[in-house]
Amino acid sequence: MENKIIQSSILKESMSYKKLDCGLEVYYMPKMGYSKQYAIFATKYGSNDSNFIIPGEGKETHVPDGIAHFLEHKLFEEKEGSIFDKFSELGSNVNAYTNFTSTCYLFSCTDRFYENLELLMNFVQSPYFTDENVEKEKGIISQEIRMYDDNPGWKVFFNALRAMYHNHPVKIDIAGTVESITKITKEDLYKCYNTFYNLNNMVVFVVGDLEEDKVFKTIEDNLKEDHTLGDIKRIYPNEPNSVVKEIIEEKLDVSIPLFNVCFKDWDVGKDGKELLKKEISTKILLDMLFGKSSKLYSKLYEEGLINDSFEADYTGDIDYGHSMVGGESKDPKLVRDKIMEYVKKVKAEGLCEKSFERVKKKLLGKHLSSYNSVDNIATTFIAYKFKNINMFDYMEVLESMDFNYVNKRFKNHIKEETSALSIVSPK
Repeated sequence: MENKIIQSSILKESMSYKKLDCGLEVYYMPKMGYSKQYAIFATKYGSNDSNFIIPGEGKETHVPDGIAHFLEHKLFEEKEGSIFDKFSELGSNVNAYTNFTSTCYLFSCTDRFYENLELLMNFVQSPYFTDENVEKEKGIISQEIRMYDDNPGWKVFFNALRAMYHNHPVKIDIAGTVESITKITKEDLYKCYNTFYNLNNMVVFVVGDLEEDKVFKTIEDNLKEDHTLGDIKRIYPNEPNSVVKEIIEEKLDVSIPLFNVCFKDWDVGKDGKELLKKEISTKILLDMLFGKSSKLYSKLYEEGLINDSFEADYTGDIDYGHSMVGGESKDPKLVRDKIMEYVKKVKAEGLCEKSFERVKKKLLGKHLSSYNSVDNIATTFIAYKFKNINMFDYMEVLESMDFNYVNKRFKNHIKEETSALSIVSPK
C-alpha cells in the first residue's frame, strides 16, 4: 500500500501517512534543511485510564491510580540495564512523559537517526517487569510523589482540579498516591501493557530531514510479534456540571500566595474539528479577557494585585475541559472578586471586536512560528491525534473563527456558578 500524503496549502507543509497491517499508524513530516530529527512513539493511554474492559472480556478491570506513569518508568529498564545509556552512546536525547490521556516515548538527535529509531521501536515493545524491579521502583516513585506534594505550583493546579471535578479521574494526580502505587504488581503492569500498548492503539510520528522510505522501512522492520487487540472500552464515571467546592486552600512554604481561578467546561463530548473550534475560540477569549494587553491585567497590575506570572489557559479533551486564570497575588480572593466583576461588566457591554481581530492575528503568528521547532511539531501532533484532530486543520479553523462564536463561548463558559478558586498560601 502506498503512503498517503496529507497536505496543508496554507502552511505549505505536508506529511506522509501509512496504517500498517498490525494497526499501527505511522506519520513522517519532512523538514528539509533542519539538522535536528525527532521521533515519538505514543500510546493512547494515560492516568485517566484506570477502569476499562479488555477486548474479549466482559468484566470491568480496575487498576491502581498512577499505573500508567509507573509503567512509563519501568519500560526504560531492561535485563541488561537502562535504555538511557544506549541512547547516550548514540549521541541522542531520549525522554518520555505521561499525561492524563497518553504516554509518549521520544528522542531527538542530529546523527545516526535510524539506529536511534530502531532502539526506540524495540525498547517500547520489550517490557521487562519483575517482582524485584517493581518493588524497587515503588520507592523511587514515592519520593517523586512526595516531592510534588511540596511543589506549590503542582499543588495549586491539582487542588483546582479537585475543586472542580466530583468523579472524573482528571482530578487524580498523574503519578497516583504513595498508597495507590504500593498496590501495583508486576501482573498489573503486564495487564495494562498488553491492553494499551497494542499497536492498534499506538502512533509513531517522525519529523526531520530524512529519507521517507527508510523511515517507514525501519519502523516496519522493527515490529515485534503482533499482539493487536480490538477496541478497548474505557470507563469514566458520570460527571455533573457543578463544581465540588468554591474555594480550596492549602498552606505551604511560599513567600507570596499562588492561586488559580478556574471555570469548568460543561460543553464536553466533542472531538475532531468541533473540539478544535472550541479550543481555539476559548484561547482567543482568554487572551481578550485576561491577556497582558487586556484592561483587567493593566488594572490588577497597577493595583499591585498581580505580577507578570498572571496568565490564563484552556485545557480541553473529549470528555472534560477547564479554563484556569492564575499566578501570584497577595490577595487571591480579591483578584477572584475583581475577575468576576469584570466578567459581568464585559458581558453587559459586549466583547471588543478589535481586540478579537488582534488576538486572532497573534495566534496565527504564534502557530506559524511553532512549525520552526521539530519538538513542538511532534508533541502537538500527538496531542491532537488522540483527540481525532488533524494538526493541519488548526490554521483553517482559526482563520474561519468569527467574533459571534467567541461571544457565544464567553456567555456559555465563563460563569461564576461553574468556577472555583484554588489557593496555596504561606504557612
